[in-house]
Amino acid sequence: MSSPTKAAALARVLGLIAGTQKHFPNGSFTLGSTAFTTASLVQLLQSLADAMTAANSAQASAKDALAAEEGAQAKVGPFVQAYERFVLAAFSNANQTLADFSLTPPKARTPLTIEQKAAAKAKAAATRAARGTTSKKKKLTVQGNVTGVTVTPITAPTAAQPSAQPASSASSAPTPGVPTK
Repeated sequence: MSSPTKAAALARVLGLIAGTQKHFPNGSFTLGSTAFTTASLVQLLQSLADAMTAANSAQASAKDALAAEEGAQAKVGPFVQAYERFVLAAFSNANQTLADFSLTPPKARTPLTIEQKAAAKAKAAATRAARGTTSKKKKLTVQGNVTGVTVTPITAPTAAQPSAQPASSASSAPTPGVPTK
C-alpha cells in the first residue's frame, strides 16, 4: 500500500469536511473518548487542511528560493572567486587585513624531504616505464616495420547500376571483394 500524495491527502480532508457539513449539519460525535459537534469537528479538520496548505506553500517558496540562490551563485560565484584571489594577492602579508575580509592567508608549501623526492622520482620513472612513454625526440626515431602488405581494391556497385542478383537469391553467398551491407 502506498502513501497518498500531498494533494490526495488534502483532497481527502476537504472531502471529509464537505461530507460532514452535508450529511451531519447538526450532529454530535464521540470519536475515541472526545465528544465533537459538527462545527467543532469541521473546525478541527479545517485546521489540518490549513496546515497542509501552508506547508505546501512554504515548500514551494523554499524551492523557488533555492532556485534563485543557485542562479545567483552561478552568476556571481566566478566574480567572488576572482575578488578573493585579488584580495589575497593584494594583502598576502597582512593577516589582520585578510581577517577583515574573512580570509586566511594561504599556507606556505612545506618542502619535500630528500626521501620524499627520491620516492617521487622513482615512482615517476616506474610509471613512465609501465606506460611506455618516451620523450618527443625518442618518439620521432620510432618507426614501424611492415612487410608483406597486399592492397586489394574494393569495388562497390554504383547507385545507377542495377543489381545483378534477383531479390529471391538474397540467401546466396556474397561475391568476394564486394562489401555486403
